[in-house]
Amino acid sequence: MCNFTKQNQDAKAFIHLFMEKASQSVGGTNFLLGLIEAMKTKRPNPLMSKEKKISSNKTSISWNKVVFKDKIDVLEEILLEYRSSENSDLNILNYDNAKKRKIILNMLKTLAPIEFLVKPQNPNDGEGFSFKIFDIVDENDVKLNPIFIAMFFCSTEFTKKALKYEI
Repeated sequence: MCNFTKQNQDAKAFIHLFMEKASQSVGGTNFLLGLIEAMKTKRPNPLMSKEKKISSNKTSISWNKVVFKDKIDVLEEILLEYRSSENSDLNILNYDNAKKRKIILNMLKTLAPIEFLVKPQNPNDGEGFSFKIFDIVDENDVKLNPIFIAMFFCSTEFTKKALKYEI
């Protein structure tokens, strides 16, 4: 999931267009990359920040709910399982194991309402953007938002490749 070159053409184009638009809405590519770098310095995971906010010199990201370690562990386990996948449209409910499915559903109920808001420090740099953790949520189909994965779990190199990608 975090290997940009293994993504299919549609996923590459989607991620590129969103990252391009996102970088423009916060003042430029360097502002967005600076924020992602600031997020990578937070340990153990930026989502667990009690302040529910991370700032770089030029931009900040905030969200409306603290995420606890048990939910991060479930997310990381899913991402690890699908790490080498070339398909970014994976349904995370594709489990035969009822116990595993229940754990994922509990994580889903907790994390689905969270919305991330990215804003530049200077309002003249842009209006910012927002995104959620999940792209699609219905009874039998739940897909992680590739932008969420890129911002919180992938390397800065992934974002750089996405921004440089030519459609």
